[in-house]
Amino acid sequence: MRISRKNRIAVVAAAALVALGVVAVSTSADADTKHHSSSVKPTIVLEHGAWADTSSWNGVVKRLTRDGYTVIAAPNPLRGLPQDAANLRGLLNTIKGPVVLAGHSYGGAVITEAATGNKNVKSLVYVAGFAPDAGESLSSLLARPVSHPTPQLPAVPVPVTNPDGSQSAEIYLDRAAFRATFAADLPKAKANLMAATQRSTDASALAGTITTPAWKTIPSWYLVTKADKALAPELQRFMAKRAGAHTVEITSSHAAPVSHPSAVTDLIERAAR
Repeated sequence: MRISRKNRIAVVAAAALVALGVVAVSTSADADTKHHSSSVKPTIVLEHGAWADTSSWNGVVKRLTRDGYTVIAAPNPLRGLPQDAANLRGLLNTIKGPVVLAGHSYGGAVITEAATGNKNVKSLVYVAGFAPDAGESLSSLLARPVSHPTPQLPAVPVPVTNPDGSQSAEIYLDRAAFRATFAADLPKAKANLMAATQRSTDASALAGTITTPAWKTIPSWYLVTKADKALAPELQRFMAKRAGAHTVEITSSHAAPVSHPSAVTDLIERAAR
């Protein structure tokens, strides 16, 4: 059957429109895919340390959330390294997609143990954090000789009886010395509030040892706090160098997530990128 010249023109035009439509749809879909892939951000998981709680990350959470990150400030039980790492490991196993894991102080030891073998954890961030090697504990690291040691922590042990009848101790920081030791660059009222609401730490947390440190296989970042009176800056530098961490130094007390949330956020976002 012959097609008139008019009909042939209509068919060609329709085909052209269809082709353009397909091209347009494909281009739009490609653009959406590219936008989606470029906008995917890792989940940021924050682990607090001893004598603190999740509220110590509030300023950091606010900034990360503003910048489009999903953030989880994980509650650290502070019951000892095996238990605390198992608790964090369980949380990490529920998160789909890439994760940046940050730990402050004792929380650094917890992330070092908990992240090992988790393929979703892409970066570790230590904020004045312990980064022990295999077989090391907080106690053994604190016993390392340094040229400028910090004063002995003003620890106050409180004897407790566990449910099974065994004896243990909960460790607090002396409230009168809390600000000078932990948060010297915070206003007195804020430091006093932190001292009053501090979480006690089971004494066994100081003795728990690392099995396989995550920083040996996961890239790490480290924030050294140069005015720290709780964890010697020299010891922080030693751990950061040993881990091959990208290192930034700021003039801060041990409570950097509270006193310098912008600097902490910046380092976490560097690790996320």
